[in-house]
Amino acid sequence: MEKDTPQQAATPAPRDDPAWQPVRRIRKGSGGGTSPQVEKALAEVRSKIYPRSVQGNFARIRVLMVFLTQAVFYGLPWIQWNGRQAVLFDLGARKFYLFGMVLWPQDVIYLAVLLVLSAFALFLFTAMAGRLFCGYACPQTVYTELFMWIEKRVEGDRLARIRLDGQPWNARKLRLKATKHALWVALALWTGYTFIGYFAPIRELGAHLLAFDLGAWQWFWMLFYAFATWGNAGFMREAVCKYMCPYARFQSVMVDDDTFVVTYDHVRGDPRGGRSRKIDHKEAGMGDCVDCSLCVQVCPTGIDIRDGLQYMCIGCGACVDACDSVMDKMGYERGLIRYTSGNAITERLTQPQVRRRMLRPRVLAYSALLGAIAIGFVFSLATRTTLRVDVIRDRGALGREVAGGLIENVYRLQIINSAEEPVELDLSATGVPGLHLQTADQGVSRVRVDGSSNRLVPVVLQAPAGGLAPGLHDIRFETTGTRTGGDVTQVVEQSSFYVPH
Repeated sequence: MEKDTPQQAATPAPRDDPAWQPVRRIRKGSGGGTSPQVEKALAEVRSKIYPRSVQGNFARIRVLMVFLTQAVFYGLPWIQWNGRQAVLFDLGARKFYLFGMVLWPQDVIYLAVLLVLSAFALFLFTAMAGRLFCGYACPQTVYTELFMWIEKRVEGDRLARIRLDGQPWNARKLRLKATKHALWVALALWTGYTFIGYFAPIRELGAHLLAFDLGAWQWFWMLFYAFATWGNAGFMREAVCKYMCPYARFQSVMVDDDTFVVTYDHVRGDPRGGRSRKIDHKEAGMGDCVDCSLCVQVCPTGIDIRDGLQYMCIGCGACVDACDSVMDKMGYERGLIRYTSGNAITERLTQPQVRRRMLRPRVLAYSALLGAIAIGFVFSLATRTTLRVDVIRDRGALGREVAGGLIENVYRLQIINSAEEPVELDLSATGVPGLHLQTADQGVSRVRVDGSSNRLVPVVLQAPAGGLAPGLHDIRFETTGTRTGGDVTQVVEQSSFYVPH
């Protein structure tokens, strides 16, 4: 953060500061005017926000979260597992690899459960602590932090950027802007490249890229994702959080006066005003807020938290760090702006009391539902069978008489082996006296399915016609598999055997 003396920190910002500039009036046409509210909103959309750098506990947490999230995003596609990419969503082969697990389109139920888990987690975390995800782990926030870090390194901190944007174009300004955008584009392209690496083998993707023989869809999505990253993090920034993000709009129905959010202690801070550190501000009838506006200057969305909780607040805690630094300089107690609840301010609750009141009925209900679904989800994944068989009847010939007084039905068995090891399968069928199974192409009842693959096996069932009543008879296909390590798995599927009239 830019260094201030205690006297500077205690003095209100000059009115020529962009954070305090009055709203510029929109020129009225002959047909009438625009309301002040609309004028203010339009002016806020047009104005550019220059967030000031800040240091503190929450700033360090944000840096740590940026590092962790991007280490996972950029590093995960490069991890190998059993000679293949550990995390790969192979849309062409319709197989999703998650380390040692292989999921198929038939496993879409797990995606549905995962979405339900995400929804309940969103409800729970918002009810407890507001928009913490937005402030520390949202991709928009994370990439904005990265782009702003590049911008600061190239153009300087807040005041330097304001001066640079305000001066006419010259060689220095052109050089700085070109350098910044070149670094932005490089980061955006690497982000798009990594994104495509989750859907195509990333180690082969580089060679295809250098040879300019990527598929059209790969080029499109890489450039599209890079352009979206460059535009959202480089230009739109807080506008995405304020005007485009739906979460900002419906969070109010999940937040109440016991939610842990960034809050200004107006009881302690008002009335505001600048002062010298030498005076006793309490005797002077003043609150702890010195009206320095640093909380506004460091806010990435440009709001004044002292006006109360607003939907634009992403809960990043930058204003908490800025205010604590001013309190330290003035010799006041920290926590004028802090993570707490509305009831804590009005009822003067201690932090332990605030935390206890967080465990209210809605939080407990969300926690119970989230825990139950998560346990069921993990248990289902841990116990899922790695062998699946789907029986498909031949609709062209339900049943027919063949030589030897036999009734014959034809089926296709779709066998999916989700494990990494190949499996040898013994096929059999029961339910009709004298029922015999053989594969249509090899005439045997034993097949092999490679690891992480599927195989379509046509099979023929034959049974003596004598003693079988016309119509459908219930049967069972039994598939018994033996893996390389000696493990045995069995799958039983129901079907029917048709005897013609």
